[in-house]
Amino acid sequence: QVFLRESGGGLVQAGGSLRLSCAAPRTILSTFAPFDMTWYRQAPEKQRELVATITSGRTTDYADSVKGRFTISRDNGKKTLYLQMTNLKPEDTGVYLCSAYSPAMGRSWGQGTQVTVSS
Repeated sequence: QVFLRESGGGLVQAGGSLRLSCAAPRTILSTFAPFDMTWYRQAPEKQRELVATITSGRTTDYADSVKGRFTISRDNGKKTLYLQMTNLKPEDTGVYLCSAYSPAMGRSWGQGTQVTVSS
């Protein structure tokens, strides 16, 4: 497994922006390149939902609710995943978790960062 740490969450007004990061500060791996990386969010009393994903080949996909507002990207050399969030809405509130998957190492999770969007 890979130790993942998210950062960048906070409280923002509706219409604002945040940039989340997910890093692997203690991994012996030299790169994120082999991993498919995904952002999920967990809202209170709701199921965890996939927000955005970027494969090892840099193919991206987004939940319909965030298309056009969120952008996922990765820096393999820095072992960091990003989520740029713009035009935030109260329904975007939740704990955002990143996940890394590879066939060799399975799936790893971070502990999440809280995003709260006020109306």
